[in-house]
Amino acid sequence: MHSSIIQQKLFGAKEIPADVINHIYKERWLQIWVPKKYGGLGLNFTNGLKLLKSLAFIDGSLGWMVTLCAGANYFSRNLKPEIAQELFKDNFTCFGGSGAIGGTAEKMNDFYLINGKWTFATGAPHLSHFTLNAVVTENDQPVLNENGKELIRSFIIPKDQVEIIADWKAMGMQATGTFSFTVDAILVDANHSFIYNEFYTDAVLDRIPFRIFADLTLLVNYLGMAEHFVDETEKIRPQLDLLAFRNYIFSEENKTYLFADKIETLLENQQEITADVQTEIHQFSETLVATLSHKILDLYFQLGIKASHTNEPIHQIFRDYFTATQHVNFRRVYI
Repeated sequence: MHSSIIQQKLFGAKEIPADVINHIYKERWLQIWVPKKYGGLGLNFTNGLKLLKSLAFIDGSLGWMVTLCAGANYFSRNLKPEIAQELFKDNFTCFGGSGAIGGTAEKMNDFYLINGKWTFATGAPHLSHFTLNAVVTENDQPVLNENGKELIRSFIIPKDQVEIIADWKAMGMQATGTFSFTVDAILVDANHSFIYNEFYTDAVLDRIPFRIFADLTLLVNYLGMAEHFVDETEKIRPQLDLLAFRNYIFSEENKTYLFADKIETLLENQQEITADVQTEIHQFSETLVATLSHKILDLYFQLGIKASHTNEPIHQIFRDYFTATQHVNFRRVYI
């Protein structure tokens, strides 16, 4: 399916159409980070980022949904190999869920009894399995880790064992299917639980600090939407000089890929990713999103009433982009 057709199908859509979802499955975009030995694409960090950016350029909801669901499928690496191979034998396997700690997991021998509610599970209508974080308890009392803090484990639960609550009210990202979900007294085998920094595979991608992985996979979405916004701006105001903004996006996108290359090179050479490097990448990403946001607003003020029409593509891009800016990852706090 050509990107222009996907873009047309997603314009004004409240959910990703079935034929587009089937195309996503066919291309295995949700499994870009899943190792090839489990049937995934097993892309390296830079190539995966380039794909995510291209999808965000097509449509904000498309890029965001694939980014977060593919990011959840990254957890294939945290599962025992025999479990991962079984789960990912189908191209429609799709994890997704919430990073919040929304419930409890009562330990019962080799099982956990899960209860709770979790919010902002992107792609919920299309997930085969939901991922969630829960406080481990025994006899209804929290289990503490070696540091005296509550023990948190992550779990994978089939979609037929959760209840989806269609509660997305945001102005943008309408087709992402970002909903809450509840789990009511579901027993989960211990083999379907994991700790996010314990791996059963041995690849460079496994050793990328999760903060960097989250920063850069989200960042390319803002770059893709910003580039799309510039294209639509040109259609409305062709007399505007957009070259400087285009060059800025191109330059910052290349810097993003250079960071990804640097991280992979360091890890291939068995070198540590220091806290300073992680902070550098986060500050770069946070500053870039803020700068893109101001530049988009500067353009928007020059476009006239047409840009606010709900039947204009630029209006949807604007709503998607600024909805994405409210993600906690890059949301600056002003006191």
